[in-house]
Amino acid sequence: MAEAPFRIVEAIYPGMTQLDFTAPHTVFSRIPGAQTIVASEPGGEVESEGALRFAGTQRLADIDRCDLIFFPGGVAATATANDAAFMAQATRLAAGAKYLTSVCTGSLILAATGLIRGRRAACHWAWRDLLTLFGVIPDPSRVARDGDIITGGGVTAGLDFALTVAAELAGEEFAQTLQLNLEYAPAPPFNAGRPETAPPQVLAAAMARMDELLPKRRAEAEAAAARLQV
Repeated sequence: MAEAPFRIVEAIYPGMTQLDFTAPHTVFSRIPGAQTIVASEPGGEVESEGALRFAGTQRLADIDRCDLIFFPGGVAATATANDAAFMAQATRLAAGAKYLTSVCTGSLILAATGLIRGRRAACHWAWRDLLTLFGVIPDPSRVARDGDIITGGGVTAGLDFALTVAAELAGEEFAQTLQLNLEYAPAPPFNAGRPETAPPQVLAAAMARMDELLPKRRAEAEAAAARLQV
């Protein structure tokens, strides 16, 4: 790792999916020599999707720089990509960071900074194609690496993503030791975690729910992408 402390800013917002945030945070906070800062645009308390509340976040505007910026996803990701105050600070910090990172639909926020145009990024499978609105290449990988851009797919990919970051910053042996300490040895009870493997009726039910959300989310993504053209 570079000179310590290596500053990681986790930029969170109301309506985020807490596991997108807490799984990577569990890993980031254990990386030796790293300073992990949880921040939001106004500072203070942030309520996630599912009504979990995170108190004491720092104001993004009060942070002068970071080495790595991280965006979790969530139901409010595309709305947040249209939040001028949040995006101004997020873009400022991201522009000076060495690593640009995200999990799930957090890549849509990252894309809305305009800093990963023409690069590859992962996203939740249902919303991956929205990345093209920002000139970003959708990558179906669970963890996508394009130079210093490291992004994870949907929700649970956050641990895979974070361990990839840990290996980058502190070496593979450390990352493997941390994986062991966390007993991260996934053995899901169902093989339904990807559209390619889910039973047809399960996929259909999931798609019906996504179709309800798509018009609003696409409109928000298009609005955020349009702002990059101004």
